Amino acid sequence: MSVDSATPRSEFATTLQIIPVVFFTFLCYLTIGIPLAVLPGYVHDDLGYSAVLAGLAISVQYFATLASRPLAGRSADTLGPKKTVTIGLIGCGASGVLLLVAVLLGHWPALSLGLLVLSRLVLGFGESLCGTGAILWGIGRVGTTNNARVISWNGIATYGALAIGAPLGVAIAHAVGFFALGAVVIALAALGYYLARLIAPVPVVHGERMSYRSVLTRVLPHGIGLALGSTGFGSIATFITLFYAANHWPNAALSLTVFGTLFIGARLLFANTIKTYGGFRVAIASFSFECVGLLLLWLAPVPHVALAGAALTGFGFALVFPALGVEAVGLVPPASRGAALSAYSVFLDLSLGVTGPLAGYIAGEFGYGSVFLFAAVAAAAAVALSTMLYLRNARTPNAPAAA
Repeated sequence: MSVDSATPRSEFATTLQIIPVVFFTFLCYLTIGIPLAVLPGYVHDDLGYSAVLAGLAISVQYFATLASRPLAGRSADTLGPKKTVTIGLIGCGASGVLLLVAVLLGHWPALSLGLLVLSRLVLGFGESLCGTGAILWGIGRVGTTNNARVISWNGIATYGALAIGAPLGVAIAHAVGFFALGAVVIALAALGYYLARLIAPVPVVHGERMSYRSVLTRVLPHGIGLALGSTGFGSIATFITLFYAANHWPNAALSLTVFGTLFIGARLLFANTIKTYGGFRVAIASFSFECVGLLLLWLAPVPHVALAGAALTGFGFALVFPALGVEAVGLVPPASRGAALSAYSVFLDLSLGVTGPLAGYIAGEFGYGSVFLFAAVAAAAAVALSTMLYLRNARTPNAPAAA
């Protein structure tokens, strides 16, 4: 009997089935978060390269993640989620080895930088496979009726690990040294690989498999909505501290904490609304909250209003990915779920990659506050797009999937 047709389990029992596999996402993103806040300074101050090159050395990971999304989806569909996760963890561990060697060879700046770039590329590969595989592994354990819950918990693991990893990496670098970062990354990946072997795999879904291009075409509208909504997150993550500094306000980090707290809280408390009301309705409401929050940031005359704006933005953005993701995955045959999930995730990578330079241009021309107006307009466009998708789906439910 398949998981989908089994007797419905309690929400608590379902969560207990999900957490062990999204824990691998947590470990993966710890390996990303730990060096994230430290490496730019290392490249700039210790190796002596420009701040621009330091930023590019870090950002190259996102290009690797983007490029390996199709491979991650196909691997999850054909090799199985468990094997995909373990390959991803091996990639994370290999990036730690390259990072360790790069720091040990710091006396040769060019060689050290080259190894760091290679480390980031391998880490992007590992991130893509581990994240996609963990979600499909969770869905295989609890059934497709719990898609939204699995995606929500995977997001909590992702952002929770990044929030913990960045300050942890700074503390390790200060207490022990840069070389210790690579050793910790290796240890975390090895722990994940060992634990993954203890959890049973889920069967590979057989049947019709669509080409990646066809899958990408089907999820394109949902991906565009995700990209538009992710602009708010990218704008806050990149420019909130500069926005506070331009206004001579203290405690810019508090706004990031509030954003993250409301993000995780909304995912914990309201993930079930996707199953109850449908992904499109939840997406419309989420984008609306996000738009209001970003407008508050744009208009904020005092820090308290900016904090409220950051809180509303985090609350609204929280369910965007799972809400539209559930609808996107439902458009393809079961054997192509991994491809759909990876194709959909591409738009998050693209959005975060494009938002930085585009918002930077807007900030230079019109001021930092205008960045949040730009993001609010993007969120409003996402409301309109989600409404169109909802109305289309109401007329012909899951028409592409049936075709």
